[in-house]
Amino acid sequence: MHEVDSVARPADAVVSAWFRARRYIGDKDRGQILELLYALLRHHARLGWWLGRHGREDTARNRLLAWLTLKEGKTPDQVKRLFDGAKFSPAVLTDREHALLVKLQGGTIDHPGMPEEVRLECPSWAADPLRRRFKEAFRQEMAALLTAAPLDLRVNPIKSTREAMLGALKDLGLAAEASSVAPYGIRVNERPSLASLPMLKTGEVEIQDEGSQLVAMLVDARPGERVVDFCAGAGGKTLAIAAQMNNKGHVVACDVMEGRLKRGAERFRQAGLHNIETRLLASETDRWIKRHKGGFDRVLVDAPCSGTGTWRRNPDARWRAPEEQGLDNLVSLQARILASAARLVKPGGRLVYATCSMLCEENEEQVARFLAVHPAFRAVPLQEAAPRLTNSAHSRYLSLTPARNDTDGFFAAVMQRDAEPPGCG
Repeated sequence: MHEVDSVARPADAVVSAWFRARRYIGDKDRGQILELLYALLRHHARLGWWLGRHGREDTARNRLLAWLTLKEGKTPDQVKRLFDGAKFSPAVLTDREHALLVKLQGGTIDHPGMPEEVRLECPSWAADPLRRRFKEAFRQEMAALLTAAPLDLRVNPIKSTREAMLGALKDLGLAAEASSVAPYGIRVNERPSLASLPMLKTGEVEIQDEGSQLVAMLVDARPGERVVDFCAGAGGKTLAIAAQMNNKGHVVACDVMEGRLKRGAERFRQAGLHNIETRLLASETDRWIKRHKGGFDRVLVDAPCSGTGTWRRNPDARWRAPEEQGLDNLVSLQARILASAARLVKPGGRLVYATCSMLCEENEEQVARFLAVHPAFRAVPLQEAAPRLTNSAHSRYLSLTPARNDTDGFFAAVMQRDAEPPGCG
């Protein structure tokens, strides 16, 4: 907990490194540690509020003490027995810590005196934009973001079928079902150790939220086409797009982070996909873009964003995010990336802009600004781009939320470049 608070890396990266350094911890204990850590992250604001109420510092240790009392209902004596200073136990309680437990005893994690933002674990920078976005559904959506995200898998059609993978999961004793919309999606209704899933190692499946799978589906890449995934990261959507193309044609996975592209390249090889090239960009205006202007049938811009749609999966992200650089700066960066990537789209080709945000500033408003200054592009209504996707919160664009769709929060807009007018004569 202390490390998650104090380093700039996401919680899942911190956890992976922490467990690698402690290989003696068994699977069952790992599962319990993870469950407790993520529960504490989902109650970050409320625990901090209680500590502030009693004049205590908001530290990892104090938060754990408050959790054991307020959520697990342990008495001060029961907590004292856990904090006994033994080899794998926390240090012995101080008198001041014991006094805190006594003060908290009998309380509950929620308190009527808490501000709504604290009770819903919504950081102050995001509260007003999210209220504007959801209006009367604000509380419902914030509550959904406090639930644990399901484990969704995407079957790699180059290596297997959904039926075969459902059978393999059943053989492992896991309850799983086909995703409701994504054609290659599987939802596992349990929390297995990922190391126990051999199909992840063979590249037959990838971990990918159903919403993310639907964004990749919207790209609608065909075999033989030329496609760019402009902000590819570690390549989750790139994998889905390349498989969609049946390994035929050419996909360029671009990013400004070399480490991500290297991890992506390993995943591409494991998945048996050989129609993908990785391209490291110096910035969103790299010279490579100018040299390949108008050269691609499909361009996906999965833009860097506030990540509000991923909070149930990454509960620590809500307390990092754009307050460091300002939402305005993030929106400005997205606009520059989108305008630059648009140059790669050939006449008649399509540009797909996507985020894992639920803020209008990063989504509908961003698209409206782009279309206003790029008259060669028009928005393709969702019903035309993907008739199967009928449960979007927006009539023209793909808009998914945890409460409405039981996916992460995603937005995607499809835009088409005008075909060049016929020549004179």
